[in-house]
Amino acid sequence: MNDLVAAPHGGRAPSFDQLFAAANELLPLVEASADEAERLTHQTDQVMAGFKRIGLNALLTPKSVGGYELSYVASMRIVERMSWAESSTGWCLMVVSIIGAQLGAFLSDSGARRVFANGPHFSGAGQGVPRGFARPVDGGYMVKGAWSYGSSIHHAEWIHSGCFVTDGQKMKLDKFGKPEIVLVHHPKDEIEVKGNWDVLGLRGTGSYDYAVKQGELFVPADMCWMLDAQPLRGGIQYSAGIVALSAWGHTGWALGVGRRVLDELSQIARKRTDVFGLLANSPSFKQSFAEAEAKFRAARAFAYSAWEDLDEAFALGRQATLEQIALIRMAMRHLHDVISEVSTFAHRAARGVSLHPSVLQRCYRDIHSGTQHIFLADEIVQECGRVLLGGAPENAEWTIFNVRG
Repeated sequence: MNDLVAAPHGGRAPSFDQLFAAANELLPLVEASADEAERLTHQTDQVMAGFKRIGLNALLTPKSVGGYELSYVASMRIVERMSWAESSTGWCLMVVSIIGAQLGAFLSDSGARRVFANGPHFSGAGQGVPRGFARPVDGGYMVKGAWSYGSSIHHAEWIHSGCFVTDGQKMKLDKFGKPEIVLVHHPKDEIEVKGNWDVLGLRGTGSYDYAVKQGELFVPADMCWMLDAQPLRGGIQYSAGIVALSAWGHTGWALGVGRRVLDELSQIARKRTDVFGLLANSPSFKQSFAEAEAKFRAARAFAYSAWEDLDEAFALGRQATLEQIALIRMAMRHLHDVISEVSTFAHRAARGVSLHPSVLQRCYRDIHSGTQHIFLADEIVQECGRVLLGGAPENAEWTIFNVRG
């Protein structure tokens, strides 16, 4: 398919090395803005402007709408690095990247021209898990409802929301007897943001609740797609849809914040002295720290191995297999289990450091907020086990929550 919009970089997209270097240059601002973002309960204007200036919003956006269409592994390294610097910022980066990728790959041509009219470096936000209701009408849908966890919505220009399709009274069912789900998209000024993000961790993500402002909102059909739709543009990597994109984002985030916990603990241990001596000299601490490093590095290796295998398949023009998707979802969950354990060890071993405002405390709080996400549910891991045991039926496929077929 021909490009729908003129690429803002004149067809000369920056390389991964250039984007990674530019992201690194933003890190001092990100770290310096962390306390202010927590106070505001959303990212600062300066940090989000930095994303746009560098082009980080378009890491996974298809080239045909002006994005960079990096591989999953390459773009994951950038999210990992940003999450190491500050976990709420890394979370917001993965959100705007995922939504930019979806809008670029799945919107109709007319919808994509509307959204990408000024290039790919906008911010999108919303909740793809269905919480609203969409009633088909001539030319589109009448949408109503309220959603939670609209991460990065304070700076968003376009809103992305999951809805159950109804006939006005009851939900419509697909051929598998499951509710039909449509994803709808519209400008931010058509919803009300609640501003209610008083939480334990990830305070800087601004993951506010939001709702349709008045009764029902008309969303034209060219700004919607069904959850099981196939991509209309971009490479074969988009064929794995939100299942792969969500696993990519949460994995990159966990890699960065998990690494930061151990780096912070290492620095503390080399300086902290109490009645038992220097923490770094304690034999029990040294053993426990080595074990924590081994667990994290093994989880990181598993994650990158699974994603490298998937990227290789896409590079060869192959669709993802059920097992490949199972492995990236297992790696994501396993990594979160490990960083939860590692951060708890760090919190206890540091002997009071994370009781006070600090990077270690923020990482501890943020990790135990990130592990609450629905995509880490036991039920999804159980489906991974079913796939690896050969229990999935022939021609089965992954949905966001299970294997269908």
